[in-house]
Amino acid sequence: MKALIMDVDGTLTDGGLYIGRRGELMKRFHVKDGYAITKLLPDMGIIPIIITGRESDIVIHRCRELGITRVIQGSIDKVKDMLEVLQAEGISLKETAYIGDDINDLDCMKRVAVRGCPSDAVKEIKEIADYVTVCNGGNGAVREFVDWLKENRINGNRN
Repeated sequence: MKALIMDVDGTLTDGGLYIGRRGELMKRFHVKDGYAITKLLPDMGIIPIIITGRESDIVIHRCRELGITRVIQGSIDKVKDMLEVLQAEGISLKETAYIGDDINDLDCMKRVAVRGCPSDAVKEIKEIADYVTVCNGGNGAVREFVDWLKENRINGNRN
């Protein structure tokens, strides 16, 4: 694998939008996912890529913290955006993993080599996933998927 594409809401977060009384939005991220992105993926030679349908300064801030430079927000066509970013990086679909949780991730996930999803993903996503995490989205699901990728890369098999 050379790239891991991640959805945000419901995958890197628990899918909740926390709104303060002054209208400020907040999202909850898990530090274990952050560790996987900043430490494990680089050691494995895998580039982290974010493609999300929502736009949020919170996501930009978190990506800066984690050193994720390939970020597409407000995606209306995730497949088109995925193909464009992979082409720009010189990475094929056969060298790409994807973790997502909902219907808007389905078409992308059908095209990549390896697919993962959090345990609370929708049924259609779970049905095509190579690995369904024990963790729910936003609770270490990305870390768990990265660990699974690492194990299977070392073992040379796909479970």
